[in-house]
Amino acid sequence: MDVWESSAPYERLRYQIPRLNRAVTMHDKYPTLRRLADEDDELSEVQPDAVPPEVREWLASTFTRQLATTRRKNDEKPKFRSVAHAIRAGIFVDRIYRRVSNTALMQFPPEVVKVLKTLDDWSFDVFALSESATSQPVKYLGYDLLNRYGMIHKFKVPPVTLETFLNKVEEGYCRHRNPYHNNLHAADVAQTVHYMLCQTGLMNWLTDLEIFATLVAAIIHDYEHTGTTNNFHVMSGTDTALLYNDRAVLENHHISASFSVDKSKALSLVLHCCDISHPAKRWDLHHKWTMQLLEEFFIQGDKERELGLPFSPLCDRNNTLVAESQIGFIEFIVEPSMGVCSDMLESILGPIHSSCKPQIGEGARESISEEGELDRTKNGATSSPERPGRFKIKKPWVGCLIENKTTWKDQAVKG
Repeated sequence: MDVWESSAPYERLRYQIPRLNRAVTMHDKYPTLRRLADEDDELSEVQPDAVPPEVREWLASTFTRQLATTRRKNDEKPKFRSVAHAIRAGIFVDRIYRRVSNTALMQFPPEVVKVLKTLDDWSFDVFALSESATSQPVKYLGYDLLNRYGMIHKFKVPPVTLETFLNKVEEGYCRHRNPYHNNLHAADVAQTVHYMLCQTGLMNWLTDLEIFATLVAAIIHDYEHTGTTNNFHVMSGTDTALLYNDRAVLENHHISASFSVDKSKALSLVLHCCDISHPAKRWDLHHKWTMQLLEEFFIQGDKERELGLPFSPLCDRNNTLVAESQIGFIEFIVEPSMGVCSDMLESILGPIHSSCKPQIGEGARESISEEGELDRTKNGATSSPERPGRFKIKKPWVGCLIENKTTWKDQAVKG
């Protein structure tokens, strides 16, 4: 064996030989892989001078053996094009290998996978997710959502980078150790936004970039929340209030602490409704969220007492009527908001469904329910008059709101 054959390049190329033919076949057979190859400058042009002479010679002898017979007969030299094709295929295989090695998906514990199977449910149990995910619900739910919608592949997000980003977001939500505005709330809102996108068909009205922005906005919407209200920051003169000149203090901080995302008014309304949606979830989840939110309010009230400030609404732990406050919140805030959101979604999606049936693609698109396309019988409660053949989305929150409000009224009567 000569020096060339014992060198490292020879060993690497010999390892690639049985894979090169398969790579060329894959390149022609699968458009997706072909697009990946086309995106790389190395695969569009290969300069002969960039290839060492010994490598060129070895490739020529390996991949142009049929031409070698002709050359002996006709004394012709092999064209470099055949060698270039071989090099191109080799680069293609190497690039695919590096992509696969660098984009290995994040590992999910079996318990987390089991909980995430119910991710499409309206009353998804984010508390169970947090327990199975060792108090990292944002990390696993955020990654799973972006992967389901194909965002990781579409926007070429390195999984390691995404995992790091989600870990940092999770840390920000846990910074102030809030009972309510924490990483659990972030995961809950993100999952509810997913339901709105997926189960209503709203995703078919949006571009990939808009879906990506909406999901990320849901994940970061309360990033580094201090556990206190805007008014508390203004009245107590906190550094955060001074930084933002007393204007929408928390909202400015959430965005500036992560990054600004432009959203249409429609998506803003969807996100807002998801943010206040816990009274529209199953009673056990709603009650748990209510107790955690009130505890956060009471902690602020304790601070206000220490500072000699007047109590903010619902912040006096000794004089707050829990049941009455939730009844009012449902009747005057949540129900009207969800009604407007439902009407808006039906107005947006109605023409889409009447002109053509939404196509079901990969990932989250597979979970779009046929029941939500044209429902004349189910979920009759709506904020608009019923019209024959009118497009309607599924509204699982309607029944939950009625049940929860009734339960609170019963508790209010009992005192």
